[in-house]
Amino acid sequence: MTTTKLYPSFQTHLEKLEEKGLVRHIYKEINKDTELHPLVRWQFRGGIPESERKVFVFHNVTDSNGRKYEMPVVVGGLSVNREVYSIGMGVEVEDIGKKWAEARANPIAPVVVEEAACQEVVYSEDELDVDGQGLEHIPVPISTPGFDNAPYTTCSQYISVDPENGIQNMGTYRAQIKGSKRVGMNPSIEMGQGIYQHWLKYKKMGKPMPAALVIGGPPAVSYCSVQKLPYNTDEFSVAGALLGEPLRVVKAKTVDLLVPADAEIVIEGYVPTDSLEPEGPFGESHGHVNLQEFNPYMNVTAITRKKKANFVSIISQVTPSESSLIKKVAFEPVFLDHLKNTLRISSVKRVVMHEPLTNLRKLVVIQMSDPTDTDVWRALTGAASFQPAVGKLVIAVSDDINPENSDAIFWSMCYRMNPTKDVQILHGREPGHGPRTSGAKRGDEATDGAMLMNATKKEDLPPLSLPKKEYMERAKEIWEELELPTLRPEWPWYGFSMGDWDEFNEKMAERAVRGEYFQTGAEQVNQRVGPEWINKDTKWYKDEQE
Repeated sequence: MTTTKLYPSFQTHLEKLEEKGLVRHIYKEINKDTELHPLVRWQFRGGIPESERKVFVFHNVTDSNGRKYEMPVVVGGLSVNREVYSIGMGVEVEDIGKKWAEARANPIAPVVVEEAACQEVVYSEDELDVDGQGLEHIPVPISTPGFDNAPYTTCSQYISVDPENGIQNMGTYRAQIKGSKRVGMNPSIEMGQGIYQHWLKYKKMGKPMPAALVIGGPPAVSYCSVQKLPYNTDEFSVAGALLGEPLRVVKAKTVDLLVPADAEIVIEGYVPTDSLEPEGPFGESHGHVNLQEFNPYMNVTAITRKKKANFVSIISQVTPSESSLIKKVAFEPVFLDHLKNTLRISSVKRVVMHEPLTNLRKLVVIQMSDPTDTDVWRALTGAASFQPAVGKLVIAVSDDINPENSDAIFWSMCYRMNPTKDVQILHGREPGHGPRTSGAKRGDEATDGAMLMNATKKEDLPPLSLPKKEYMERAKEIWEELELPTLRPEWPWYGFSMGDWDEFNEKMAERAVRGEYFQTGAEQVNQRVGPEWINKDTKWYKDEQE
């Protein structure tokens, strides 16, 4: 019997998440303007471990004007945790990096189809003026109630095309809902976005820029959209490589663009190049509200969607969030591949981009094993220069430091780094994603710097002062026998040698746990020295005597 393979759309992805018990359905009436995002936000600010986060599907959505929406809203469906992301990628969590490397190296061109699920319902031109057929019929939540000035799409891929070479670009940008057929478009020019380069070319031509806003495409489309692939890379081809088959695309109804055929919703239109409008405030992923500034906007010419579409939204703003995790799981292996394979620094073991509050781009940690001094500085400068908006603080640590643990990183910086020797400052960097400085708000050119820190272990050090692993493991067994509160071990949870630990020290420690420490005390009577040796290491005394 032949089984027909389900094409990996967002809805088939949601079915797989359901099978894994990762979906939480909410049937209570929820106001999208005041309650929806705050409810899901508690997964990230309520002390819930990443592995226990769920995908939320809201079935009874309203707004502050009493409008009721037929369309469900899905939040967290792409990357609320690593398991959800890996299901969207079709591989185990540990194989995500390998899958990305293969996809970038072996793109698969999309295939154009004539009929598409994303065009089962079409409202265009004057039809958009009918109540319930314009943007008002789409349940776009307010992300940061109390600060945002409108609902904004967050899991939305803007598609544009280079008028000179015909290569399309796709990027994830917010879109303010401004009216029944007008949305905002923030190209985030400090991030080097391709859509901004296209907008400049259309501006030079004196023409509006055709664009399409895609919501709820196959997961691979969303995953590619947030990555900073090289300019003039067709993200649809990389998405096809992630899918393992050509991405199905269809000609948009009112603009000359190709869009994912299996998307939930597509908003088509033209972006004027001769005028801008105020846009924002909006809560941003750098942890501050992006205050109002002038940005482009799109006049909508068509809204197309599936008959039974889902509106897909992601939690962004203060990290950790869905928008930071969707970048982190791909950014880290891409940086690792660059340092280890492109720059050929074999001592690099891991690259971790710090997520809580800092939003990945500003703080990068490189874990290294027995590196040379040259290795360390090549890795630090390589990470700081790989992408213009990533790497304001770049720290190298040794392989006994968990690069996911900020306390361990600070510990390494405090005891393994000499600021007069192990720190370099780079000038003239792009400020990247962050709150606007006073000069940037006026439109002045803004520059930033980068701090590179070598916090690797440069000599043997005494052991980590926690009980050895076997004693902590036995204590954990007793803890659980006593039915004490559930433990969630935090690294480091046991002590280990860092090189400066000899057989004599080991012998004394073994005696101690056997209760034979009086024997050690007796020996120390015969090891007495003069008062001038106070606080000096005994091994230096031994060396001097020899």
